Amino acid sequence: MTITASIDSSRPVATLINVFTVAPERQAELLALLARATEETMKRQPGFVCANFHASQDGQRVINYAQWESEEHYRAMLARPEARVHMDQAAAIATDVQPRLFRVESVHPR
Repeated sequence: MTITASIDSSRPVATLINVFTVAPERQAELLALLARATEETMKRQPGFVCANFHASQDGQRVINYAQWESEEHYRAMLARPEARVHMDQAAAIATDVQPRLFRVESVHPR
């Protein structure tokens, strides 16, 4: 069964929003690294739900919107060496990295 991102205030997931600042000429490189890291490593971590990557039109930002079953699953992933390798590589490409965990408070569909 495939689970995709679902923005739903009744779903008890930990939502990671990670904002990367990057030189425009390196945005594609960062996106490729994040996609590869997700396919090779993150998808295999316990509690992983999904990851989505957004590229700003000016080339200066990449946003990772990811969901984990719980904050504990997210924190456990941070401690795994195989995940740290990719995060360190992304930090070397970006000029700033700002990960934050959120919970969905409300949703307002059309």
